[in-house]
Amino acid sequence: MSEDVWLVVGLGNPGPTYANHRHNVGYLVTDELADRMGSSFRAHKSGRADVVEGRLAAPGVPGPRVVLARPRCYMNESGGPVKALATFYKVSPERIIAIHDELDIAFNTLRVKLGGGDNGHNGLRSMRSSMGTGDFYRVRAGIGRPPGRQEVADFVLSNYSTAEKKDLPFQVFDAADAVESLINDGLEKTQQRFNS
Repeated sequence: MSEDVWLVVGLGNPGPTYANHRHNVGYLVTDELADRMGSSFRAHKSGRADVVEGRLAAPGVPGPRVVLARPRCYMNESGGPVKALATFYKVSPERIIAIHDELDIAFNTLRVKLGGGDNGHNGLRSMRSSMGTGDFYRVRAGIGRPPGRQEVADFVLSNYSTAEKKDLPFQVFDAADAVESLINDGLEKTQQRFNS
């Protein structure tokens, strides 16, 4: 396994229909990271994901290699493409970071952790199933619980509210910072900074 490559996966659903849904915050964060790397996504040769390859580090500092990835499938099928990329780039699970929406965390709040269950999240469930482990990092972007009696599936597959849209860029920026921090500073420092 490669010790110098990180695989950063933004979980979401492909296509313009889903682009602004709460379930797609992982895609938004990888877009921000791609901007920071000065690159844009391109199709991986597997045909199952779009990727950006480069480095995430301060200017003049040689940071580790990073592969940003967005599976080209629906959320509940994410595991196959992630497993294929991990195999292709020789990345072990503990060098994988999944960025995803989290119902049990308030909107505009982040939590970073290593391992754990899937908590009903179809993308995480698919990754755990395909890779045979849940021992990968997660950057969990809070979206909160649906209001009233709205079904969870309808809530995650809906656009952010007008008020949330104003704060969303800040959450995306912070989540991208958390990814960079995980890669460059490790879990403990990242949790101290972002899990407050």
